[in-house]
Amino acid sequence: MKLVICGKGGSGKSTIAALLAKATVKTGNSVLVIDTDESNFGLHRQLGVELPQDFMNYLGGKDVALEKIMAAAPDYESVSFFDKEWQIADIPSEYYSEKNGIKLIAIGKIHEVGEGCACTMGMVAKEFIGNLNLNSNEVVLVDTEAGIEHFGRAVEKDVDAIIMVIDPSYESMKLSEKVLELSSSIEKPVYYVLNKVDAANEQFMMESISNQDMIIAAIPANTALSVAGLKGNEIMADGSGIENMNQFLMENLRK
Repeated sequence: MKLVICGKGGSGKSTIAALLAKATVKTGNSVLVIDTDESNFGLHRQLGVELPQDFMNYLGGKDVALEKIMAAAPDYESVSFFDKEWQIADIPSEYYSEKNGIKLIAIGKIHEVGEGCACTMGMVAKEFIGNLNLNSNEVVLVDTEAGIEHFGRAVEKDVDAIIMVIDPSYESMKLSEKVLELSSSIEKPVYYVLNKVDAANEQFMMESISNQDMIIAAIPANTALSVAGLKGNEIMADGSGIENMNQFLMENLRK
């Protein structure tokens, strides 16, 4: 299955992506984490691997991909970066990092001032995700940039479900409504993960979600996890909330 993980900035979506990847591997699956956030330089540390080189380089770099897009204008939907379906095993080794059954690829990062927007990387991410043909024991987790711009790029077009991470903030609660609206418009199920939950905020967060059946996990605030993230250390999946979320996804979304 293919899952997109989204949320507002600072909600903990990359942390949840890393924890879910580790929990999923424990159940005998192999996992590909696709980093589509051009501003995130920490996800690889949470997974305990080196940051791989940009997958955009496989296509000749951002400028080459952009030229291909501009040559197709205004029919951008006709642009194709791949001439066949891929399997995870087809990804060249120089474009991923791997540890304990988890592979990480990074579509692209912003490296220089003035290099332009990330729209090209979004188009590549969308097609790469759609082009992946998975085996029965393979799971893809797509970590997105903060907010909802990835919906505008249709990165979610070929995934099986959308997981939104909600932190205890008004902005996150309001964004959850928009994510539901956008997900419904493309007929993709959306599930909520409440993050940084404690006794003071849990009930209010629960009651703020119109359909509480869509909440598949409530992850407690964890000081040790926060400190590990601050230091750039690898994080470990050791909570029942993550394990229960993984079990729910496997039972309800597995093809």
